[in-house]
Amino acid sequence: MLEPSFLVGQALSGLTAAMFLFIVAAGLSLVFGVLRVLNFAHGSFYMLGAYLAWQVTQWLGVVTGSFWLSALGAAAGVAILGGAIERCLLRHLYGKEDLYQLLLTYALVLILGDAARILWGTQQLAMPRPAGLTGSFELAGAVVPYYNFFIIVLGPLIAGGCWLLLSRTGVGRMIRAAAYDREMLAALGADTGRLYTLMFMAGSFLAGLGGALVTPVRSIVPGMDVEIIVEAFIVVVIGGLGSFWGTFLGAIIFGQVLAFGILILPGFSIFAVFALMAIVLIARPAGLLGRPLA
Repeated sequence: MLEPSFLVGQALSGLTAAMFLFIVAAGLSLVFGVLRVLNFAHGSFYMLGAYLAWQVTQWLGVVTGSFWLSALGAAAGVAILGGAIERCLLRHLYGKEDLYQLLLTYALVLILGDAARILWGTQQLAMPRPAGLTGSFELAGAVVPYYNFFIIVLGPLIAGGCWLLLSRTGVGRMIRAAAYDREMLAALGADTGRLYTLMFMAGSFLAGLGGALVTPVRSIVPGMDVEIIVEAFIVVVIGGLGSFWGTFLGAIIFGQVLAFGILILPGFSIFAVFALMAIVLIARPAGLLGRPLA
């Protein structure tokens, strides 16, 4: 178990899980950073992304590039749904007690979960890995599937792209201004309503994309939304609510603690993650890279 190849394999496995989780948790963190909404339905968007990707793949059949078309189409569909929910439901609760937002998003979890069962049933569904990423290669003695390596590379690319958007564009400056003082931004005449909708759609898109991309390595089943939302909340709490790079760091820590925790305490590996979250909250309540809320 202490052979270098085994340790490398565990580290890469943890990185793969971390990047899947980061893609989903980044959307949750962005929505909270701008809208100050803890969206319990974020996991449901992830689940819908997986189901929609499977459905689009069934429609496309053996069309070249069907997996990528399905993944992007599913993410776009989830983003449209998220925009409609923000416009029609969530917008009416801004400025009110957080409890109302929590109750609404929890109700959406129940509604979307039942809708998925009605549309796709309760049986397990699966998707094959995309063409060109079906094999594996050897790295330091460890066997690494090409698809896992693709996800490990994709995570930092998405992180870098989001960072460039937030720090180098006019829209990014407005997003950061809304995260720091949205009342002042509205007073200056900015269209905060449109900005909120776009940000909620962006967060939903990332959740749907994460759900679509995970389908080749995990079964699509009802209830997958509950598992991912718990893990996503752990990541954003460790990294810091509303902190984008904190979410990235939290995802890496989560993946590595889970991967190596299995070696030390096979039956209690998830306990190690919760214990780490508790330690972080005690030592730094705002998270590793978060800032205290005003």
